[in-house]
Amino acid sequence: MRIEKTTAGTPHRIVIVGGGAGGLELATRLGRKFGSGGRVEVTLVDSKRTHVWKPKLHEIAAGSMDIGDHEVPYLAQAHWHGFRFRIGQMIGLDRSRREIHVAPFVDEDGKEVTPARSFPYDTLVIAVGSLSNDFGTPGVREHALKLETVADARRFHVRMVNACVRAHAQRSPLRPGQLHVAIIGAGATGVELAAELHHTTREVVAYGLDRVDAEKDVRLTLIEAAPRVLPALPERLSRSTERLLRKLGVEVNTDARVAEVLPDGVRLADGRVLPAELVVWAAGVKAPDFLTRLDGLETNRINQLVVRQTLQSSVDDDIFAMGDCAACPWPEKDGFVPPRAQAAHQQASHLYTQLQRRLAGKPVQDYRYRDFGSLVSLGEFSTVGNMMGGLARGDLFIEGWFARLMYASLYKMHELALHGWVKVTLDTLARMITRRTEPHVKLH
Repeated sequence: MRIEKTTAGTPHRIVIVGGGAGGLELATRLGRKFGSGGRVEVTLVDSKRTHVWKPKLHEIAAGSMDIGDHEVPYLAQAHWHGFRFRIGQMIGLDRSRREIHVAPFVDEDGKEVTPARSFPYDTLVIAVGSLSNDFGTPGVREHALKLETVADARRFHVRMVNACVRAHAQRSPLRPGQLHVAIIGAGATGVELAAELHHTTREVVAYGLDRVDAEKDVRLTLIEAAPRVLPALPERLSRSTERLLRKLGVEVNTDARVAEVLPDGVRLADGRVLPAELVVWAAGVKAPDFLTRLDGLETNRINQLVVRQTLQSSVDDDIFAMGDCAACPWPEKDGFVPPRAQAAHQQASHLYTQLQRRLAGKPVQDYRYRDFGSLVSLGEFSTVGNMMGGLARGDLFIEGWFARLMYASLYKMHELALHGWVKVTLDTLARMITRRTEPHVKLH
């Protein structure tokens, strides 16, 4: 295994593992701050070449977003903002030598691009996000699609378009379950995917697939084990969302536990079988399994790294964790910070300040999560949500155009953190222009 080292006695080495929303924002801001000074060396390590904001995956899956307009190449971002990017998946940690171990990177043909390597650090930040948790449910790995990566979203979209084309071309009547999509899990991802698919499947069919009746043939089913959709959000928001989904024609099944995913549908615990050509698993989250094998770092039952209020590992002051992979205390709720994009954004901002204090020899301060509420996009139909904080006592329930504006602003805040006002403004104008000359849904 090759070890990449810097010159002895030179820069303080900050290594950030994971280029998601929080990790890339932190690397970008630290790179801008220290990239030209030589006192600090910032390295971002990720197993992919490009970044896409994870809350956008349902739009990629539905085909309503052109991925090419929103991908951020890590190499270019690193070049422009003063940090280094190294490709590869972290697989191990040596705390005594202060090194992370990265697996070889291979291309789609199985050829090795980079060898196994080790990267030394003085400060390590782990921000590898989360994965779906199938809870060991039979058939999920074999027959269900997940939305964990851009590749997953693309795979679902291609299968969805192929299903529509196949149904149009066949001479025989549709078989039971054909053009049915079952989405397991009615959290934000499942709900947003269902609403987005209601719009985009009709767009796809409208491009000449006239033998498919979208209103009659395309069927969307949400399956949730909890008593209501969006179980982690306020009940009023949940009720409103369910009404809107049913108005769209989405079949909503709550208090419905999945016993098995079949090749052509879903079997529930009560014995019912819901036929479906496509099944998406969007229920539950956990951190990647490799975190449980990192040289004694403490993890919880869903593999999250246990951190103190400072975001430092419970057993090592030189290691921080943030985002979905961190179990960070939330004293005000006597629980843990929820796995949301707003938490990752806040933690990136917090660590940007605290790592500067650490470099100056000052103690790092505690992180406090501020819950600004939740927003759920129902595609072209509506957006609903609740806002918290200084706007009102308790929750302020919002929907319609104002909620949609607030939802869009979350992504703009992320883009601004990465690119600044000039690039974001130009990119936004370019997307508005090209959208007028291209299909509103991806057809391949």
